[in-house]
Amino acid sequence: MSKGKFYITTPIYYPSDKLHIGHTYCTVASDAMARYKRMQGYDVMFLTGTDEHGQKIEEKAKAAGVTPKQFVDNIIEGPGGILDLWKLMNISNDRFIRTTDDYHEHAIQRIFRKLYEQGDIYKGAYKGLYCTPCESFWTESQLVDGKCPDCGREVKYAEEEAYFFRLSKYADRIMKLFEEQPDFLEPASRMNEMINNFLKPGLEDLCVSRTSFTWGVPVDFDPGHVVYVWVDALSNYITALGYENDRYDDYDKYWPADVHFVGKEIVRFHSIIWPAMLMALDLPLPKKVYGHGWLLLDGGKMSKSRGNVVDPVILAERYGVDALRFFLLRTFPFGSDGTFSNELLINTINVDLANDLGNLVSRTVSMAVKYFGGTLPETQAADPEKDGELLAMASGLRGRYEAQMEKYQFQNALEEVFRVLDRANKYIDENAPWVLAKDMEANGARLAAVMYDLLETIRICGVLLQPFMPDSCVKIFTQIGAAEELRTWDSAESFGGLPRTVTVEKGAALFPRIDLEKELEALK
Repeated sequence: MSKGKFYITTPIYYPSDKLHIGHTYCTVASDAMARYKRMQGYDVMFLTGTDEHGQKIEEKAKAAGVTPKQFVDNIIEGPGGILDLWKLMNISNDRFIRTTDDYHEHAIQRIFRKLYEQGDIYKGAYKGLYCTPCESFWTESQLVDGKCPDCGREVKYAEEEAYFFRLSKYADRIMKLFEEQPDFLEPASRMNEMINNFLKPGLEDLCVSRTSFTWGVPVDFDPGHVVYVWVDALSNYITALGYENDRYDDYDKYWPADVHFVGKEIVRFHSIIWPAMLMALDLPLPKKVYGHGWLLLDGGKMSKSRGNVVDPVILAERYGVDALRFFLLRTFPFGSDGTFSNELLINTINVDLANDLGNLVSRTVSMAVKYFGGTLPETQAADPEKDGELLAMASGLRGRYEAQMEKYQFQNALEEVFRVLDRANKYIDENAPWVLAKDMEANGARLAAVMYDLLETIRICGVLLQPFMPDSCVKIFTQIGAAEELRTWDSAESFGGLPRTVTVEKGAALFPRIDLEKELEALK
């Protein structure tokens, strides 16, 4: 029985550049959240897609000698493209939207016309500073050292006839939203930034059409104008559900979104412009916008134009998709910036996955096979004094894990799991199964209980690791003899799900240890 609906989105990605590990970070986080909510019993809609219009793509397509549509089709659907990357990374999105989809373009025209007819969009002339790579307009005061505050590139003076959205009209309502719902935008640092940098200085009306290029959704009542990319892109969250189109029919079911996961560089668009548009359309606002940090390399944001990107395909093929997914969400607090390095990746795999998790599974299964032929006996002797701490930690794990997941603190949720795994490894040393096995007649029942406690602890941890490492957890469950019904959210609520006479099955090492020095040299 469904617990209700849960609608989660990633940003729709700009297909002019190859996606790097920074983009993968947000999508993997969204995927882990979607899998977690499905595991809990929610009816989940997980949306991602591509934002395909704009001057930059038109220019790149022209330089490549192809049409803009051919250019984006190749990047999205071609070999090694965006769809291939999401398949490789085991992304479980329920829907994928392209802003060149006919149904979306028609919906955007209807939205634009509606806002114009009710007076929220008006015609004027744009004179100001424009960053082509970011598709963003800036005022002089918003520039940093005279350059775009987001990407650091040069901005150009632009002057052209344009339509404007009355963003200033909604400034007071946006401020009231922030004051009355302080958790609408998280982390809190993002809220402070929006208030101090944008709302307090005063919102200016937003340019929402262009005439200097043609690659965009045409304004159907004024030829020569195309809809500004951010109005086009932001509306995907509702058009993908069927708003103002007949492709889908689940807007009423899923909207408002439970959370938009976005990079911090586009928080302004999602927490100010998007709510203002929804207010103008008299539609409900999303419940939360969560602005995560950047993955940095050599102290700076990854950018293909800067030549400092990390290719997730190479890392996934070299170390495994699950290891890469785990690393991204285990290592960096989701709301803060984190600095990527190959050394950090390899050390995380070696310490957490090879040693703490993989070795625990391997040792436990191997001992169950060695001492009991793979099937535990029914007669087992518990020792409350020796078993109590591990059993208590494992029994209460789901609640502690859930508390962190609900706050989108993935690294803390994983920390809770690994505290239990660390305790299980310590439990082996404390109980020394190899010593107990020397006298099976006297200690066999006690040894069986130790083996059971370890296997059941691994099972509970495995259930909670599924959103992060889905394929590896299937291998774990197979080795420890956990049937399908013992891999569910409900089954992790209490200790004792595995049958006492469980049968295990030895398997290949889950995460082989990596020689750090050799691997770093090879990666060069």
